[in-house]
Amino acid sequence: MLMVTSALAVPFSTFQIHSCISIMAQDKQFTLEDLNFGGYNYRNMVPKAQYHTWWGDQLVRLDVEECYLVDKKTGREQQLLDTAQVNDILRNAGRDDVGVVRHMYNLSFPDAKQPLAMVNTGRGNVLFNWKTKQVLWAGKQEQGAQVLDFCQASKASALLKDDNLYVVDSQGNERQLSADGSRDIVYGQSVHRNEFGIDGGIFWSPDGQRLAFYRMDQSLVSDYPQVDIEARSAAYEPDKYPMAGEQSHEVTVGVYDLTTGKTVYLQTPKSNDTQKLPESGEMDGKAVYFTNIAWAPDGKTVYMFELNRDQNDCRLVSYDAQTGARLRELDRETSAKYVEPLHPITFLPWDASQFLFQSERDGYNHLYLYDLKKDKIRQLTSGKWVVMDLVGFNEKARSVIIASNECSPIQRNTFAVDIKSGRRTLLDNGKGYHNADLSKGGEWIRDSWSAPDVPRVISVSSTQKPTPNDIYTAENPWKDYKVPEYSCGTVKAADGVTDLYYRMVKPVDFDPAKQYPTIIYVYGGPHAHNVDARWNYCSRGWETYMAQKGYLLFILDNRGSENRGRDFEQATFRQLGQVEMQDQMQGVAYLKSLPYVDQNRIGVHGWSYGGFMTVSLITNYPDVFKVGVAGGPVIDWKWYEVMYGERYMDTPQQNPEGYAKASLLSKAKDLKGKLQIITGYNDNTVVPQHCLSFIYQCNLAGTQPDFYIYPGEGHNMMGHQSTHLHERISQYFDDYLIK
Repeated sequence: MLMVTSALAVPFSTFQIHSCISIMAQDKQFTLEDLNFGGYNYRNMVPKAQYHTWWGDQLVRLDVEECYLVDKKTGREQQLLDTAQVNDILRNAGRDDVGVVRHMYNLSFPDAKQPLAMVNTGRGNVLFNWKTKQVLWAGKQEQGAQVLDFCQASKASALLKDDNLYVVDSQGNERQLSADGSRDIVYGQSVHRNEFGIDGGIFWSPDGQRLAFYRMDQSLVSDYPQVDIEARSAAYEPDKYPMAGEQSHEVTVGVYDLTTGKTVYLQTPKSNDTQKLPESGEMDGKAVYFTNIAWAPDGKTVYMFELNRDQNDCRLVSYDAQTGARLRELDRETSAKYVEPLHPITFLPWDASQFLFQSERDGYNHLYLYDLKKDKIRQLTSGKWVVMDLVGFNEKARSVIIASNECSPIQRNTFAVDIKSGRRTLLDNGKGYHNADLSKGGEWIRDSWSAPDVPRVISVSSTQKPTPNDIYTAENPWKDYKVPEYSCGTVKAADGVTDLYYRMVKPVDFDPAKQYPTIIYVYGGPHAHNVDARWNYCSRGWETYMAQKGYLLFILDNRGSENRGRDFEQATFRQLGQVEMQDQMQGVAYLKSLPYVDQNRIGVHGWSYGGFMTVSLITNYPDVFKVGVAGGPVIDWKWYEVMYGERYMDTPQQNPEGYAKASLLSKAKDLKGKLQIITGYNDNTVVPQHCLSFIYQCNLAGTQPDFYIYPGEGHNMMGHQSTHLHERISQYFDDYLIK
């Protein structure tokens, strides 16, 4: 350590000292422990964050053991509570039976006007008044029960015990809602393989007096034979896995009423019947998907989208929550390709007769306003850009707050949209990638954002007179390290018209007179993108690690990826992999035009859909790609799940030519370069049948891929296994590409 106490302590100037420190700092090297999310030092190498919540219009910062009131103009803080105080309140109220509060990160403020706080102890939920130091309510979690959801409005919990659904009310009274729960009959959890925006199976009414829930019968779905090798004798632990074109599951939606203790089931179309629907003709009888469940503000009506199995006919339908009766169809959207509902309707907080819904019907995801009184739809936003999120509402200004990429296809910015006129007002600085949280009434916004040269900034602003005020700026955690150059640009897609965005990461100490081995990192599939205007253009840590080793990295978002509109994404319909490869090869052509790219040393790597793309590219263009590493690759779409696979490919019975063309089994014979395939042994997303079948075809064809598995791991390697994985990936390129 260099210590300087005065100018006389060293025989050179302060300027020389700073220069020396700078040179020493720039010599620091990254390791995978620094850059991989499973690494032991990873937490110290990402831009530091602050965590906030809103108490009405008051911003509160949550820390490990304390929380603070934050002045929205100055950023000054005043401590509000700490864990010791909360635990004293519990102890003095005789409620230490619900456990101990160890951190403040999950603290919330359910009442905007009263000094009330809600916290989860790990053993239960507690509502308390921090001024009077009273515990107003405490719900203890039952041992052996899984809490599916807790409702702040009614203080009731939905539990799962022995596969059956229970509700515990605010008084601790327990009600069993089902008796036939099992591995085949699933209650209160995600259905339809988490597609269509589904991320849970419990939906409380606004007042918390009714609970809608999913029931899924998957008894007819085939078992995929997974194996647990940790048992003394390996144990059979199958997954229910509905493959494209095969038998799927049947879903129904129940509604439990806490006041009557009764459960009714919505009278929805049945999955295996063709049933006449009011005002609508016939729903496809093969299956119906029920998604995006929402409640009317008065809790009397349930709304949801119903989608046929072909996924080209989507209807917004309302149901009577008391009787389960089907009321009417409010909207219908059809497509020659597919319709994909991803968001529930959202009622205006100031008008229970109007709600917003999202649709791509004009080619881009936009907001539409539905008026129940007039039975009329009006498009609220429009343009060749997408609404990325409905953040909330400013009730006073009668506006909706959205996130969109209107400023740039690779940005995310926050706008206020006037409900009456549709006029949009930018609420942030117009650059970078922003994630906004609204205060209770929507008059204030907390904005966490970054830009290619900005690690992280948190600002606060009024939504009516937006003047962002920075309250936190994260230090660059890489300031003492040698870093590569990150850049972004566009190339034309294979159609010669569409701009595709790329990220390039040049090697550390880049010399344009040299030629560098180049790795294309690819995903390429729907609902994902790799390039955006976040810090370092959203570059992954592994790219920095490889650039440090002397590689050039190139990442291109081809057609089929997200946030560029319906036609951009649907260009791959019924022919997955084909358009994507054409676009990626446009990227290769650009790389070959650069004098510093070694055309004889080009590699490719990707995971999941990117694994599919990696194997596709190295076998379809064997003279271009010298090395590939494919993780969890789809090999043949007939082995992928019903909901995702059939959306983009239809069924194997409907589209045999498309499935045959996308299948990589016939490409095993074309492998020339070095290819390593990696998979989790217990992958229940892209099941091991994909990898094993390709390896078998390679055996028959006499080609020589390498194969590595992670026992006990699923589709992604978790924890420190991820660091091990990326060390293996890196080593493979070191062995076969850099030389």
